[in-house]
Amino acid sequence: MIEIDAQGVVEFTQELVRVPSTNDPARGRSEQPAADLVEAKMRAWGWEVVVEEAAPGRPNVVAVVEGGGGEGPTLMFEGHTDVVTEGDLSEWTVDPFGGEIRDGRLWGRGSADMKSGLAAVLYATRALQLAGPFPGRIKVCALADEEGLMIGAHHFVNSALSAGVDAAIVAEPEAGEICAVAKGALRLRVDFTGKMAHGAMPQHGRNPIQAVGALLVALRAYQDELQAAYPAHEHLGEVYVTPTVVQAGSQEQVNVIPAVASVFVDVRTVPGVAHKEVADRVEELAAFDGIKSRVAILVDRPPVEVPVEHPVVTALAAAHTAVTGEEPVYGGVPGSTDGTVLTHWGGIPSVVYGPGGKWIAHQADEFVEVEEIVRCTRVFAEAARRFLTGVDGSR
Repeated sequence: MIEIDAQGVVEFTQELVRVPSTNDPARGRSEQPAADLVEAKMRAWGWEVVVEEAAPGRPNVVAVVEGGGGEGPTLMFEGHTDVVTEGDLSEWTVDPFGGEIRDGRLWGRGSADMKSGLAAVLYATRALQLAGPFPGRIKVCALADEEGLMIGAHHFVNSALSAGVDAAIVAEPEAGEICAVAKGALRLRVDFTGKMAHGAMPQHGRNPIQAVGALLVALRAYQDELQAAYPAHEHLGEVYVTPTVVQAGSQEQVNVIPAVASVFVDVRTVPGVAHKEVADRVEELAAFDGIKSRVAILVDRPPVEVPVEHPVVTALAAAHTAVTGEEPVYGGVPGSTDGTVLTHWGGIPSVVYGPGGKWIAHQADEFVEVEEIVRCTRVFAEAARRFLTGVDGSR
């Protein structure tokens, strides 16, 4: 087994967690300080580093580590430097940016999602490099804005840095599951325009709220229709069509029929569901006599699925078994990750696996088991070795 720096990877995770790298310009926060830490670590190891801004103050940091063992494939390790806000501090029992280790757990915002995974891929790559020559190369990528519009991943796939990448391992928290499939996300905004009028004389107006009500009922029926047409996926579950925001009128003027109303819809899809067809159908359902409607696509992230027979998946599965002594468990990503962008838009087969619980992300008192950080670092190093050398038939 490849020897890793167990103490180093845990301490570097703590350093990263102590940086509040939320995208919050009002509080002077961004990914920049976390990206700086990653860049400094890479340069300290003598790696070639390229820094490109996906947006001002929001850098992608990419290192190319040549194996020195001749020609071979290119494996990408990917993590993101941003975290979601800490939220209501009263819900935390620890400092959200303290990086405290207690009861075998490392606590804090981003500890699971996904600074431990980011630290693990850095230290795994360093361990493989120190273990001796290997064919091909590894690209270690710390990208910006995964928690937002994924501008870091989109910038990466549209840049020369993505050229020649054969496969990617995305180090999101999946509780030990190997996830080669991810659910799609389609977010829609439906705007209705009617005519403002006095509540005492509704006959002089056109109430867009009535169109909202009709749409909400129709969306529930449409969800049932989709679920019947696309049975629950083994790892991803059902298709969901969920209204999440409704806006209309004001509390200060309850005697006024508003001129406009809006509904925001979050659609989660499984492989086979065409997002354009869903958007077109919602546009049809929004039609209401006397009310103008318009549907805008806010986010379009199709579901992605990589065969479990792909070399990057088989290498990761074999590494998991070699390190843990357990058979791999396959699962699915309930949301979308940078892997969605890498695979769908970049054509890079990706698989998601990393330290931390699948459901702990974005919660108060977020944590990751220290032992899991070390174990995943070992798995990543072994997976890279197997993928790059082709042992166990991984190539």
